[in-house]
Amino acid sequence: MFNAKNLSPKKLSLLTALILSVPVGIGFYFVSPHTDISVIAFIVVFIGSYFLILSVLERFIYRKIKLIYKFIYQTKASKKEEMYYKYILPQKSIDEVTEDVEKWAMQRSAEIEILKSNEAYRREFLHNLAHEFKTPIFSIQGYVDTLLSGAMENSSVNRKFLENTAKNVDRMVNLVNDLDAISLLESGEQPVAKSFFIIHELLKEVYESLQMKASQRNITMKIKKGCEPPVTVFADKEKIRQVLINLVENAIKYGKPDGHITAGIYKTDETHVLFEISDDGIGIFEEHLPRIFERFYRTDRGRSRNIGGTGLGLAICKHIIEAHGESMHVRSKVDVGTTIGFTLGTKRD
Repeated sequence: MFNAKNLSPKKLSLLTALILSVPVGIGFYFVSPHTDISVIAFIVVFIGSYFLILSVLERFIYRKIKLIYKFIYQTKASKKEEMYYKYILPQKSIDEVTEDVEKWAMQRSAEIEILKSNEAYRREFLHNLAHEFKTPIFSIQGYVDTLLSGAMENSSVNRKFLENTAKNVDRMVNLVNDLDAISLLESGEQPVAKSFFIIHELLKEVYESLQMKASQRNITMKIKKGCEPPVTVFADKEKIRQVLINLVENAIKYGKPDGHITAGIYKTDETHVLFEISDDGIGIFEEHLPRIFERFYRTDRGRSRNIGGTGLGLAICKHIIEAHGESMHVRSKVDVGTTIGFTLGTKRD
């Protein structure tokens, strides 16, 4: 049964041959009213026109289509592909071929958009990287030039300048270390060594290590009421320690003085735990939320370089959590506070 909208070369040839041979057969019958001659003429014209039309379609039209397919996939055809071109492709209708080409065009268009986005991200990353290095380098250069210009002999100045130089050197070292950590995580050269541990105990250790910083701003650190029962997770303890330290440090930096930092730990199901760190600080504008895990991304309000940090902390956290096969999220409202959380598994993979 023919489908006029979806004809393969054979069906199209058959239909065309039938349209040509029927009038010829009828014409022979009227010229010479012998049924045998009319039938023979019909059969000869039908067979001849069928193979001629099919040959033209396959040799000239589908040969071009075959070249288009090879160009689309940009590769030398393998034996499997040659089988496809020889036996399957000729069975396809022009509409089906058009659909394949349109699908390919859409895929390429999507790939081009991704490449454009990646290129824009690369340019922004390089710009931010240059800026992050330029600031401490210029500071070091200024202090050294001042010392060499005569300030070295001034005892009231030289020590202060050297201390500031050392701080900027430390900033550059931290920046390089953070970049190295991200590179190792991305390349998979820093494997995740998972083990069972109680996350409450790790959190208490992090709280104790950052107690002095929190005390300087009179910030109280606690575990949310109802989340006190210990929960065991299966993860890389030292890498999760790094994540917790970064999140708590951020909460201290951007939390309000005399404020609170609260950790929530929830069992979401039999195999996962949700961990969240909340502060009651300055918050983040909604338009910045999708990008806060990007390298060097800083929001306009509060997340300035004056507060410190390399701008890579949250990016490292995201890589660590994703290396565990889990995900991070953020919720925030300006002048209300920010909550950043992640999930962890509780059982072996």
